Amino acid sequence: MAEVPDWRGAVASAARVVVKVGSSSLTTRDGGIDDERVRALVDALAARVRAGSEVVLVSSGAIAAGLAPLGLRRRPRDLATQQAAASVGQGMLMHRYTSAFEGHGVRVGQVLLTAEDVIRRSHYRNAQRTLYRLLALGVLPVVNENDTVATHEIRFGDNDRLAALVAQLVHADALVLLSDVDGLYDGNPRNPGAKLIPEVANASALDDVDVGGVGSSVGTGGMVTKVEAARIATGAGIPTLLAAAADAGRALGGDPVGTVFAAWGRRRSTRLLWLAHATAPRGRLRLDAGAVRAVVERSASLLPAGVTAVEGEFAAGDPVELVDEKGHAVARGLVNFDATELPGLLGRSTHELAADLGPAYEREVVHRDDLVVLSR
Repeated sequence: MAEVPDWRGAVASAARVVVKVGSSSLTTRDGGIDDERVRALVDALAARVRAGSEVVLVSSGAIAAGLAPLGLRRRPRDLATQQAAASVGQGMLMHRYTSAFEGHGVRVGQVLLTAEDVIRRSHYRNAQRTLYRLLALGVLPVVNENDTVATHEIRFGDNDRLAALVAQLVHADALVLLSDVDGLYDGNPRNPGAKLIPEVANASALDDVDVGGVGSSVGTGGMVTKVEAARIATGAGIPTLLAAAADAGRALGGDPVGTVFAAWGRRRSTRLLWLAHATAPRGRLRLDAGAVRAVVERSASLLPAGVTAVEGEFAAGDPVELVDEKGHAVARGLVNFDATELPGLLGRSTHELAADLGPAYEREVVHRDDLVVLSR
């Protein structure tokens, strides 16, 4: 009989672990940074570093930290004010981390990412190289979305998802999501009778769990985003633990706290994970039945002959959604042509286009290396 893996033990022994902490776990009710909470988190992470692990911290809190100095009572809804709050708060947050980790002899480095930085082939390698070098130098990277420049059209949207993707980016052995909730429940934890789920054996076990609701007044996440992050990470072979931030030390030590999600998938190309989960499509390409089969079943590139319609405004290199004849999304990829160029190419072979327009047009609309098939 096959031995059941000890996933909590896997988290406790992980040589490289990504830890994510949410805004509500770092701030006071009025939005200011809670130094005691920061110190408690840092103590737990520094202990893990002393034990020989490499740690990457994905930290929310920049926007929340900027609320009080700007006289804002709650998280702003408009992007410009969010960016202003992040600009003020990010420096304050990093100052707290630098000072707290310094007391443990641990150096930290700030890494701010946008989805644009990592969906493009050359850019994501730069992000990966930077994180690897920081770890090699004994520096603990503190990662956050670059809210000061991110746009609605192309952003991660929440740091739970960012953490899952960073875990894949650095080839982490485990992901720990710290929150103001102590784990996943079989219903709303505020309701009487809701029970903590100590372990999730596979993705299908989540289908009947109620994870509705939104995050706190200072954050963007909620249980939905945490479960989605767990799906991304475990689907890439990375065990994930969801626990309360107050239990950070115990969670990292393998104690029976929170909810552990078993790793079930295998590692995939990092860039394709970014493409599937960290991008908002700028447009849509409608495919005929033959092109759908080629892309989905044969992992082939998308050629102009298989495209029947173009929707949206996009430039070469932007992410686009590939949809079937009924409008169902079947894949996502980085397009090689501007939206204004494509209509004149549809339904034609690459050889024909090259003969009429030149060799530059003998190329795929979406190359298979820049394409990821979506689960249906």
